[in-house]
Amino acid sequence: YRASCELRACDAIAFTGNLNIKELKMTKEIISTDKAPQAIGTYSQAVKVGDTVYMSGQIPLIPETMEMAGGDMETQIRQVFDNLQAVAEAAGGSLQSVAKLNIFLTDLGHFALVNQVMADYFQQPYPARAAIGVASLPKDAAVEMDAVLELG
Repeated sequence: YRASCELRACDAIAFTGNLNIKELKMTKEIISTDKAPQAIGTYSQAVKVGDTVYMSGQIPLIPETMEMAGGDMETQIRQVFDNLQAVAEAAGGSLQSVAKLNIFLTDLGHFALVNQVMADYFQQPYPARAAIGVASLPKDAAVEMDAVLELG
């Protein structure tokens, strides 16, 4: 009997023939850019593990001022997508690299508007996605999004 496996993006122990043990270590790269809002808490803008990038939630903060984007809901949604794009580019990707997008809305009545704006930022095939209604978000934002990118 001979078993082998290849693991990535996790701490793991891989068993190969004759029960030889090889320990694989997770290597994390912290992604940071001035073109997106700086973290307002104990988190990184994104963490890259192998070819996968885990992007933290973005709200409609303007990176240069760290103030909330004013105006209507469309302006706020666009600011969030711009922030996500900046982090994706800092990681070596783009929004087209997004495999999974999570959208958090304090009013699901904005769902159709998110779809409309999203079509300006993404091309088919679209990423997997969830849209979740929540009671509140940091800084009283009406929208927040996070994403997982695959760069490989």
